Amino acid sequence: MKAKDQVLSLKAYKPGKPIEEVKRELGLTTVTKLASNENPFGCAPAVKEAVMDELDRVSIYPDGYAADIRMKLAQHLQVKPEQILFGNGSDEVIEMFCRTYLTPETNTIMATPTFPQYKHNSVIEGAEIIEVPLMENGKHDLEKMLHAIDENTRIIWLCTPNNPTGSYITDEELITFMKKVPDHIIVAVDEAYKEYVVADDYPDTIALQRQYPNLVVTRTFSKAFGLASLRIGYGIAHEDLMKVVDPVREPFNTSRVSQRAAITALEHLEFIESCRRKNREGMVLYEAFCAKYHLYYYPSQANFILIDFKTLQGDEVFDFLLRKGYIVRSGNALGFPTCVRITVGSKEQNEGIIQCLSEWLEEIGIDSDRETTIID
Repeated sequence: MKAKDQVLSLKAYKPGKPIEEVKRELGLTTVTKLASNENPFGCAPAVKEAVMDELDRVSIYPDGYAADIRMKLAQHLQVKPEQILFGNGSDEVIEMFCRTYLTPETNTIMATPTFPQYKHNSVIEGAEIIEVPLMENGKHDLEKMLHAIDENTRIIWLCTPNNPTGSYITDEELITFMKKVPDHIIVAVDEAYKEYVVADDYPDTIALQRQYPNLVVTRTFSKAFGLASLRIGYGIAHEDLMKVVDPVREPFNTSRVSQRAAITALEHLEFIESCRRKNREGMVLYEAFCAKYHLYYYPSQANFILIDFKTLQGDEVFDFLLRKGYIVRSGNALGFPTCVRITVGSKEQNEGIIQCLSEWLEEIGIDSDRETTIID
């Protein structure tokens, strides 16, 4: 049996090591996972109660249109309900747009390194992939992305804050970019980490959609809202775009439990504010650690930080921390071979991993003579 040629070139997504597997392999009793940018504080307590209540109805199909969460989210975002498309995580929203607009005769533009699912789903559709390297500071090279546009371009992907660097696109940068993109090309802005952003010049992308109907925004309940295992994300776009994409959506693609959890999460936004504040406090700890040991890092508006150890390989740092009971993400798999990406955890988790790294760096005599570099 012969599969599509483009599928044969793909590799299955490889997530970070599960906690249970690390415990078994290394004989550890306590393992902290700081690899997948999950919320270390979980979800709002009321969400747990809502999930338990919904379990009595798991034998009943969910509302495929997701009417209740649709109305709740539309009110929260101040958009029309018809502008929202729900997915099994924002990953599925990305997949649906690729399935709708990409063909072997078209191309799509994205940064590299960035979130890999843009490329993965575009390859499945047989589209030409045009990758534009990030600038040295980890930001999208928007000018080069503009120059890459041709008559076959259908979607441009912008990840902001970008995974894995945490860098973001400012309001001015995005508006300047949108003015130059032909209005028949979709610009998909992935804002999975939007709730963690504290930068004053971060764009109001939903407001910009009124001026730019080709602007699509994707977000998720997986990160700051703490619903990663329930798999519910969404896209916001002009209703005419959504009318075209919605038929591609699988029926019942979000569960009763996930819809109920998302509704409840939106009723407790004080939890998100608390998580944002704690995340920023943790980020300050990592930045201070980098300053002390003269390590390079990328300023991040997300809930993770990418640290460059320069004289060490990312896999080497990953293996050391794994033996200490901390799962992080090696930069080798992310396009940054001397880096590790660490999810900002709780105060205790952050202090624990920083202590382990500090003791190790002093033990191996990492050069402390060079100046600390913030890559911005």
